[in-house]
Amino acid sequence: MESLTGFAEALQASTFGVWAAQSSLAYPVANVLHLLGLVMLVGGIGVVDLRLAGAFRSLSPTALSRTLTPVAIAGLLVMLPTGFIMFAADAKTLVTSDIFLRKLVLIALALANATAFRWLWRDRIAEWHLSPPLAGRLMAAASLLLWLAVGTLGRLIAYY
Repeated sequence: MESLTGFAEALQASTFGVWAAQSSLAYPVANVLHLLGLVMLVGGIGVVDLRLAGAFRSLSPTALSRTLTPVAIAGLLVMLPTGFIMFAADAKTLVTSDIFLRKLVLIALALANATAFRWLWRDRIAEWHLSPPLAGRLMAAASLLLWLAVGTLGRLIAYY
């Protein structure tokens, strides 16, 4: 934890950290784009997760996944740099925040779940309209819940 604290202090004191904290545009723009990325991520993968968990049975799981997964990935790619900008602006505080650290754990779990899901089910999603496997349905539901929890914790950081 000490090395993480040292990294946070150095980042916040760096030119980048000072810019992120003191620029009149950097933090607000990063915050808005981060929220947009969250909407893309949860909106995209959330609909796919709902379908794979058993909702919207008239929609093709393959077509839905092929269409919306790139939107979700783009949202995640928007969130990475914008999250880093917001972290750099207040790294010393965030690195000791239980809410922030829990958010990071949930992100890791959500990404691990997504990776495992793709590895286990990628080639069999076309068959889900007939008989979706319970384990896959549970993983899809867990994905949705994890990403919603990540978003919730992200919003709560400002209040704790």
